[in-house]
Amino acid sequence: MKVNLKITSVHFDADKKLLEFIQEKVNKLGQYYDKIIDGDVILKVDNNPTGENKVAEIKLSVPGNDIFAKKQCKTFEEATDLAVEALRRQLKKHKEKLSKV
Repeated sequence: MKVNLKITSVHFDADKKLLEFIQEKVNKLGQYYDKIIDGDVILKVDNNPTGENKVAEIKLSVPGNDIFAKKQCKTFEEATDLAVEALRRQLKKHKEKLSKV
């Protein structure tokens, strides 16, 4: 399932490889919940002296509400991985809640 994503990179230009990586990761969430309407991804570099300054925020619109994850790591890929994993868990919970109704 292809999720309609709007990817915004703040104060820098994300390269094509990173954009494709994010799109691919988010598309995989469609396996867990097929009613994702669309998504917003915000990539930014935080002012953090530890080196873990890459922030990925992902918001997915699903019927009923939005789910959101924000992760901060050394690379955008790592932050995206963690955020997508958090969203996967939220989607599974959301789907379980719907099936109990």
